[in-house]
Amino acid sequence: MTVTKALPATVRSTDTTAKPPGKYRQAFPQYAAVAPFFILFAIFGAFPVLFSIWISFHDWDGIGSMTWVGLQQYSYLLGDPKFWQAIGNTLIIWVLSTVPMLLLALVIANALHNATRFRSFYRIAYFIPNVTSVVAVTLVFGSIFSNNFGLLNAFLQSVGLGKVEWLTQPWGIKIAIATIVTWRWVGYNAIIYLAGLQAISADVYEAAKVDGASSRQVFWRITVPMLRPVILFTAVTSTIGGLQIFTESRVLFGDTNNIGGPGNAGMTIVSYLYQSAFINNQFGYGAAIGWALFILIVLFSIINWRLIGGRDNERIARRAARRAERNIAAQKAAQQEDAEQTTKEAADVH
Repeated sequence: MTVTKALPATVRSTDTTAKPPGKYRQAFPQYAAVAPFFILFAIFGAFPVLFSIWISFHDWDGIGSMTWVGLQQYSYLLGDPKFWQAIGNTLIIWVLSTVPMLLLALVIANALHNATRFRSFYRIAYFIPNVTSVVAVTLVFGSIFSNNFGLLNAFLQSVGLGKVEWLTQPWGIKIAIATIVTWRWVGYNAIIYLAGLQAISADVYEAAKVDGASSRQVFWRITVPMLRPVILFTAVTSTIGGLQIFTESRVLFGDTNNIGGPGNAGMTIVSYLYQSAFINNQFGYGAAIGWALFILIVLFSIINWRLIGGRDNERIARRAARRAERNIAAQKAAQQEDAEQTTKEAADVH
């Protein structure tokens, strides 16, 4: 008789569970969602920047073949008198426009912050110049500063003053361009300052009034120091925009052969870049001017950061040290006064 061993009722099968998807596969939808931005940035942002560095080392007219010249473009740039004239014009226009613009914007923002009626209307009115076409604004101001039929000269002659050649004299040209820039951007900066003012607690102003501080002291001792980060932001952005002025001078003097006006008094760095690259077809030299402008913007941004922003920790430490010195001096003075008073009383008793 043959005995057969029975098989178990259930046979354990081999585990065949699927492997979890990799981390890149899981994140693919997110990468696909943000990919269009990076693709467009690589094509229209990163590639032009890298290509401008490349062509700055070449002599190229935009159509023919490139010729490697190394650092000759930058060497010629340092000795180019027109480039240094453009830098001087740009810096003068920047100072004439940025300093009055930021001061006026701060005053306007303080007035809007304290206004009780028509506050929204004034905000919109001051911001409208920023959204107006810069070409249209420049054409209007060109008629205002016109030498022969300008409204400004008509006003000066009506009050008994002489006519000023605004668009032919070097300083008149710079003042005209700076006025256009100031009028366009003062409202924008005022709205930013107003947002910063609204973030300051009202308890600070109430405490200052209780201590007997005047309006001028409140403005310079409380408002301006607490707006330091906002002022730093507007100073840096105004520096970047002021060193890139182009449209105002380009539209004000429409002559292609004389893009900066009489004597190139209104030729800015960007205007000279435009003239070199797109009029004289010297794209390599134009790229070199662009990178010199980039270095100049970085330099002046750092200067603004050091002058206005500085290091908060160092500034706080200096204030604490000065406060401690004042307290120690006050304590010494009080102790000396008490000692003198005690000596005087002892002498009187004697």
